Amino acid sequence: MPPVRPTDVFADRLLAVLSGQRPVHWMLRHTAGRAYDDLTRLAERSPLRTRGARPVVHDIGYYVPSEGALEVFARIAAGDQLRALAFRLERGQDRRWRCTAVETGPRPQQPPLDT
Repeated sequence: MPPVRPTDVFADRLLAVLSGQRPVHWMLRHTAGRAYDDLTRLAERSPLRTRGARPVVHDIGYYVPSEGALEVFARIAAGDQLRALAFRLERGQDRRWRCTAVETGPRPQQPPLDT
């Protein structure tokens, strides 16, 4: 079995927080810099929470801008909806990966209700 990539681990962790499945403090020791504050603000809106189907990580890609850094994007699927999640990971001197930035795509607009 291949080792689990940090991109996969963090995508799952961030999805759990941003969909309301886990509290934001669950990520406290896995973040660095402003990322925890940004994650706290995002989590208040639960941007990846869905009605019906539970959201899952559909696809992950990443770019290596420098040694010890990964810029990651993930497509989050819930039923027929796709949403975007982007985050940056940096490896510390202790060799542990930490999230240093996180963003989500805009929430899809709900169609107007017919009256």
